[in-house]
Amino acid sequence: MNRGKGKIAMREQVQEVLNKLRPFLLRDGGDVELVDVDEDGIVLIRLMGACGNCPSSAITLKAGIERALVTEVPGVKEIEQVF
Repeated sequence: MNRGKGKIAMREQVQEVLNKLRPFLLRDGGDVELVDVDEDGIVLIRLMGACGNCPSSAITLKAGIERALVTEVPGVKEIEQVF
């Protein structure tokens, strides 16, 4: 498979999952932005709004967003927050 096309497909899948999660974040005054997906399966995201400085953001990131992405998108290994 062409690595560039694989990255695009994975990025689209990641965005779809984030779009499903977005209403829950928006309800609490936050949001999430997909920054990048690298070829090793690392997803870089930025938490915004209330989520950006919330004390529970690490839990939201790992237990919520990462678990959903690893479960639903083949090839995703973990997520990392960028600021």
